[in-house]
Amino acid sequence: MSSSASYQDGIPSSEQSNVDYPNVQPSANGNTSLQNAKESVASINHNGAALTYRIADHVSQDAQSAANTVQNHPATQSVKDTVANGELGLRLTSVKGPVGQNVKKQYGNTQNDFSGLADSRNRPTEAAATGQPLTNYHSMFYDLLTWEHPRATALAFTANVAFIFTARYLHVIRWVFKGLYLTLGLTAAAEVAGKVTFSNGVASQFRPKKYYTLPRDTVDAVLGELHELVNFFVIEFQRLLFAENVLHTSAAFLAAFISYYLIKIVPLWGLTLIGTVVTYLTPLVYLNNKEIIDGHVQNLSDVVNKQAGQVKDLAGQHTSRAVGTAKQYAGDYSSKAQGYIGSARGRSATPTSPSAAAQGAESTGASSASPPKYGSSDFPEAPQTGPTPIAQQFTTSSPDAKPVPAL
Repeated sequence: MSSSASYQDGIPSSEQSNVDYPNVQPSANGNTSLQNAKESVASINHNGAALTYRIADHVSQDAQSAANTVQNHPATQSVKDTVANGELGLRLTSVKGPVGQNVKKQYGNTQNDFSGLADSRNRPTEAAATGQPLTNYHSMFYDLLTWEHPRATALAFTANVAFIFTARYLHVIRWVFKGLYLTLGLTAAAEVAGKVTFSNGVASQFRPKKYYTLPRDTVDAVLGELHELVNFFVIEFQRLLFAENVLHTSAAFLAAFISYYLIKIVPLWGLTLIGTVVTYLTPLVYLNNKEIIDGHVQNLSDVVNKQAGQVKDLAGQHTSRAVGTAKQYAGDYSSKAQGYIGSARGRSATPTSPSAAAQGAESTGASSASPPKYGSSDFPEAPQTGPTPIAQQFTTSSPDAKPVPAL
């Protein structure tokens, strides 16, 4: 017992420690020792769980306090207000000073221009020459190219030019294929490594429960817009081809003619850049110098009309002269033809001598288509007696008749 007492004296009391150690005296009952061990282990687990809970609760409270501090911070509230108002990036409502106010104003004007351009995509009231209604894109492209919304048109022009230079100097298609094969290769390698190492693939862990699909309404809307856009180009080409507007057809002819010769010395991307610049900047130059350009066009139109009138009058004079000359020659030839026809009829009625025929032809040529005149002397006299039979002619005797010799 003394050894037991001394052993117990070496163990800290329950007042100094909350841990109850089991009674390991050899003389103690086995059941009692086992029960004491179980109670000691349960006490240790309970105390450890309590300690863990207190630590976790303290950490949770600290994290909640930090989250509340961040959430209630003025900067956080400013960001939340910015996102709620739909203003991503720089919060223009909090900018002070003239520069900030100007930026805010330009930002609002740009939004209004894009909204106006989107609202202009309506079917125009005017129709084509065939009576067909035009597409929604006719009004939108008209507003876009005539700079009705200048900020939207300027951004569209800048985007087109940037796209042309990007396609020319950056190998975008190669980068797309490179990114594609790198992504697929990493995905396959991660899946194989995961199955070999952890018996479970890595990529398959990120697989969604349901693959994303396009809604039918979205597809129908996109196809409808694509259909309208294609019809816009088809209708405009036919309007140019069949000269619905002669000025537009002439401009298209001039552009095609110049492009035919430029394509020999300018690459395709350069020709596309030139076409984009001309398409966007020509209406802008015209709108800024409309009075001067209209004045020169009017003067040129007057000169052309005047020259066209002179050419028309000159052509009319030459035409009238040619018609008069043709009528004169036609009359002369008609008179000669009638004279020839009359003389031919006279020759067929009575035979005449060559000299008479020549005199008749001369008189016919001299006279202006006068019909020939015939007298009673031009016709032979009619016989006064009837015809004599042939037998009577042979039987009639005459003093000068010679006898017919007998055979």
